[in-house]
Amino acid sequence: MSTTTLDPMDLMAGFRLEDGRTWGEAAHPFQQADAAAIMRRPGDPDTPPRRHFVLRGRGMSKTSDVAAMCLALMLTGAPARARGHVYAVDAEQATLFADALAGIVGRTPGLAGAIDLGSRSATVRATGATLSVESSDGASAYGTLPWLSVVDELGVWPGTANHRRLWGAIVSAVPKVPGSRLLVISTAGSPTGLGAEVWADAEKSPHWRTSRTPGPSPWWSRADVESTRADLTASEWRRLILCEWAESDDALTSPEDVDAAIRAGAAVLEPRPGVEYVAALDVGTRRDLTALVVGHAERGEEGRRVVIDRAMYWRPQDTGGRVDLAEVEAAVLRVCKLYGARLRFDRMQAEQLTGNLDRSGIRTEEYVFSSAGANRLARSVFVALRDRALSLPDDPEVRAEFMSTRMVETGPGTVKLQNPAGSHDDIVAAVGMVITDLMGRPEPGGGMLTVPRGRRAAVSLAQQAAGRPSMSLAQRARAAQRAGTYGPGGAILLEGTANDPGKLRRGRENR
Repeated sequence: MSTTTLDPMDLMAGFRLEDGRTWGEAAHPFQQADAAAIMRRPGDPDTPPRRHFVLRGRGMSKTSDVAAMCLALMLTGAPARARGHVYAVDAEQATLFADALAGIVGRTPGLAGAIDLGSRSATVRATGATLSVESSDGASAYGTLPWLSVVDELGVWPGTANHRRLWGAIVSAVPKVPGSRLLVISTAGSPTGLGAEVWADAEKSPHWRTSRTPGPSPWWSRADVESTRADLTASEWRRLILCEWAESDDALTSPEDVDAAIRAGAAVLEPRPGVEYVAALDVGTRRDLTALVVGHAERGEEGRRVVIDRAMYWRPQDTGGRVDLAEVEAAVLRVCKLYGARLRFDRMQAEQLTGNLDRSGIRTEEYVFSSAGANRLARSVFVALRDRALSLPDDPEVRAEFMSTRMVETGPGTVKLQNPAGSHDDIVAAVGMVITDLMGRPEPGGGMLTVPRGRRAAVSLAQQAAGRPSMSLAQRARAAQRAGTYGPGGAILLEGTANDPGKLRRGRENR
């Protein structure tokens, strides 16, 4: 492919997208305007500034468009052995960007012969010009003389000293290379973050071109818009979709949602036979509460919901005092045995306590509070409250915690629970562990294989599978059907599975 005399816009217009159309056929006016301004050659009439800051809502083809622009620029304008650098917000985004480059090259006839692809690089064979993709948390721009620099998702870069130094090195390198370009493309973020600072300066500077295109994306359906809005908090919607620099500190819920979740009547619901219960323990010994809750899931007229049957909490005895963990351990043992409940727990300050409980016959399972785990828990509570899928006991401490707890953003698309100074979120965290556990499991009865009741004599499935240790689940089901091993309602009973009659019997005996 000869590209020396090609206009970069003409080249980019012919790049193939995943749906088979060319970029030129599919691009909306805002995409064409950004690309035309960024890729205009030096010396063209009305050549714009060399620094560009493009804000777009999520789902508006930021990664794909920038990958296409980079390829077009490197093929048509980059000097021999020029260097380009893409600084992604993290390793995952760096991989996505590299995949976008590879996708364009692979789908567009002729490009594969002009570009050599590495795992995170693209090199123009004719000139040796190379584009490298790296993550901002492990990158260094000092000493480089890039012809093209791309900063991806600056709006969510953390304001660490390392990231500020990296930004300083990137922006200060632009004047060093004649004809070089700097492109920042991002969604919006915190109004006090690095991205907001750069955007505010760029809007006032003659050396920058700024472009803001809020969403929702024009190719999203109404259902796409509604489902996305339902999954985001109010501030996430403003930042990620509307491109507004908005605070990320959100109230977990509204007073109306809390009132709807609080049930009238008994604060404690007694255990019922045949119900699966899950307990959760959040331990705080000095400043925080220690909270224990137990709950179950049930299906009502409006869908599935989690019912918190009991909530218990302990305060440190005095200023500087501690929670009596022996008392907590005795209470957890008693409650878990009463309800036949599994126990979810945060390992922090509870490892020895839960080890004792495990040796006492309580089934324990750690809830890992990694970034992903904290995000899953916070969003599970948020969704349960919003969808009116949570029933809470009428207790003043429960109500106060749910009213005061906040959700704060910890990274791109990740949040966690946080309590303001002088308040607690331990009960909320324990409730979140119960919700995440119960709502993450299939509903009882799902996936059972049923056939009409037969009259054949029951034969052990173990006998049917003897000598066939590799028998598949489907083969075992057919063998059980032939053997006539049916349960209530005609469900086939499969030994060693959730439909194992022995396992079901042992589970009842353990409660």
